[in-house]
Amino acid sequence: METKLTLDQPIIYQIKVSGCLSANWSDWIEEMTVTDEREAGGSSVTTLTGTFDQAALIGLLRRLYYLGLPLMSVNCIQQD
Repeated sequence: METKLTLDQPIIYQIKVSGCLSANWSDWIEEMTVTDEREAGGSSVTTLTGTFDQAALIGLLRRLYYLGLPLMSVNCIQQD
């Protein structure tokens, strides 16, 4: 039986943005795994992986937007 998603259900998400997060943002991303990669063209891609409910996910996406980091993808990795 498949579990129904709810707004307050914690889910593991993987978020990719174009660009690199500086180390001084580590205080609000300590709950996440952060990896930086270089694409073939030399541009940076930051991947954030962590467990969030929908409200926390929207808050994180807003922060990334205000930092000027273009959103590349948001993927649901696993439901708890």
